[in-house]
Amino acid sequence: MKHTEAKQYPSLYLEVGTQNEDPCLPLHTSIALFLLSYCECKSFKVFLVFTKPASSLSLKNQLPDTLDVSDIQEKDLPHLVRGCRLPAVLDETGRLCRAGLAVVLRHIINKTLEAEPSRNDVLALLGFKKTCLKACAEVSKWTRLCEIGIPMAVEEHLKNPSNQQQQLPLSILTLERRLAEPVKVHNDDKIRRQKLQEQRRNEKKGSPGGPENPDSGSEPGQSLQVKDGLELRAALAKLSVESVPASTTRENSEIRKVRTTDLPPLEHVFAEGLYFTLTDVVLLPCIYHYLCSVQTQAASTLHQLPHLLRWYSRVQEVPGVLRAAKACGMTLTIPQVPTSSIPAQSAEDNITSSMEQEESQEMTSQPPFVGGPRPTMTKLKENGIEAVFAPHPCPAWTLPWDSLPAAINPTEGKMSNIRAVRKRQQLNNLVAMVTELARPGYTIVDFCSGTGHVGIVLAHALPHCQVLLIENKEESLVRAQSRSAELGLENIGFIQANLDYFTGPFQVGVALHACGVATDMVTEHCIQAGAAFVISPCCYGFIQNAIKFTFPKSKRFQETLSYKEHMILCRFADQTAVQLPPDRRLIGKQCMGLVDLDRSWAAETHGYSVQVMTMEPESCSPKNNMLVGKPPQRSGLNVDAGQLETAVHN
Repeated sequence: MKHTEAKQYPSLYLEVGTQNEDPCLPLHTSIALFLLSYCECKSFKVFLVFTKPASSLSLKNQLPDTLDVSDIQEKDLPHLVRGCRLPAVLDETGRLCRAGLAVVLRHIINKTLEAEPSRNDVLALLGFKKTCLKACAEVSKWTRLCEIGIPMAVEEHLKNPSNQQQQLPLSILTLERRLAEPVKVHNDDKIRRQKLQEQRRNEKKGSPGGPENPDSGSEPGQSLQVKDGLELRAALAKLSVESVPASTTRENSEIRKVRTTDLPPLEHVFAEGLYFTLTDVVLLPCIYHYLCSVQTQAASTLHQLPHLLRWYSRVQEVPGVLRAAKACGMTLTIPQVPTSSIPAQSAEDNITSSMEQEESQEMTSQPPFVGGPRPTMTKLKENGIEAVFAPHPCPAWTLPWDSLPAAINPTEGKMSNIRAVRKRQQLNNLVAMVTELARPGYTIVDFCSGTGHVGIVLAHALPHCQVLLIENKEESLVRAQSRSAELGLENIGFIQANLDYFTGPFQVGVALHACGVATDMVTEHCIQAGAAFVISPCCYGFIQNAIKFTFPKSKRFQETLSYKEHMILCRFADQTAVQLPPDRRLIGKQCMGLVDLDRSWAAETHGYSVQVMTMEPESCSPKNNMLVGKPPQRSGLNVDAGQLETAVHN
């Protein structure tokens, strides 16, 4: 079936891999199919994406019968999808693409709820405040573990299962450790008091099979609702399609007076704690394939995963899980642990090693705050390093705001007049620099685009360029798409994704107030693409070592400052608010300049020419630095205000 025949529904594109020259489904694809089956969602036209001529017939037993599935070759993908890592969803307009596992899964849930608002079990997947897996992997360790760590570890294990018989993947051990931790959930005080009351009742009855001894007397196949007590009953009640009446039984006075610190902890039921969420949906296909392999290759290692096996059993009690798994070709069973065991301490040693390694990384990435900036700045100065700001090439240039369509004006973004004036000033600076760098036919990417203030102005001002807005927050991107539609812009596209999921070519990258390490992520992405960049950094105090880079970044800074000293610069770089004393703001500005000088020198090692300058007027923002970088083939920054004026008007 051709792609054009399915435009009445959003199109979901799922990758197909190869194993021994035969088509196979990567874990990310299996996870998406499992969620579609669990939600019984029919709101998408599903395309399996093949990199070479093949058919999905051999995969039929892994594809739910309820889905409308077609095959498509990678070369035939829509342009916007081709520039993203799969899985990806393209909306009916063909202008908004959602890419990356967590983003796509959350969208599947939202589309299911649009069609069936009464599906409480599907709504519960989004977790407390609907934030489950909402934070991107670069920010959230939990998202990183579920979206990247465990799928990658399992797929690596499946490639060489015989070579990893005794050594469990670190990410699997990390999950085992988390499942062993006591649960903390919103309003857990009430549930813990109910647990204490239940324990007291069982003690009076002399029941040995109460919550304090949950495994005693349990036969294989016995309902886990009985075996696990209050925690699982509360968890499964939340998944009911029909509302569950609240308990009217009030704890007696003795229970109510017990101090919170003395209440019994809640045991882990599911991956994030007490409730079945999207996290469990992501993990189930991964752990299913991992356990199937381990049972065949090295069943003895199962002794090291008691909490994971317990979680795996509990997940199968959730209504709809077995049905969805069967539809995707997964036959869920309870793994049998061999009676011959390895020393019990072995599992603890592995988990402790995992904890120590992770805690060591955390200590490295978040050092304690010590001292002030002056000793650090003096140390840099003694080594010939001082903040240097290049002169602004066109400080008085401005967009013709009075003649621009109303939807371009920042006031359309529902901000105050004072903020709108400052935002227009910020946009003047970025648009001036980007317009000088851009050429007809260029693709310009507005990273961390928010509601599209920068990208929409650029799309209007540069009609012969293609502008892409990349933003992880769906609400902001939908607002940007609405503003773009009002303007009738044809040269603009929207991608909801963590920027790592955008892989397409582009020539200029821009970001206004990219927070913390987002500035470094955008810079790195531009360097990898060989693109010029115009970036206004923000939130220096949030800078810390990340997966892909460490601080300081440049060789000269590394030879002069420790990580702790660099962090001191970052923290004081945030002290530039207008209400602070002038001398303090001056130190903050100098710290901003030093942090960005380190960034610029790191980019220059890739052949870039980089300037750190101040936006005009300086009062447009407390964070008024601007990094302008040109790749090796283009150097110099000759901005002519008259040419800019002509470019914008044309």
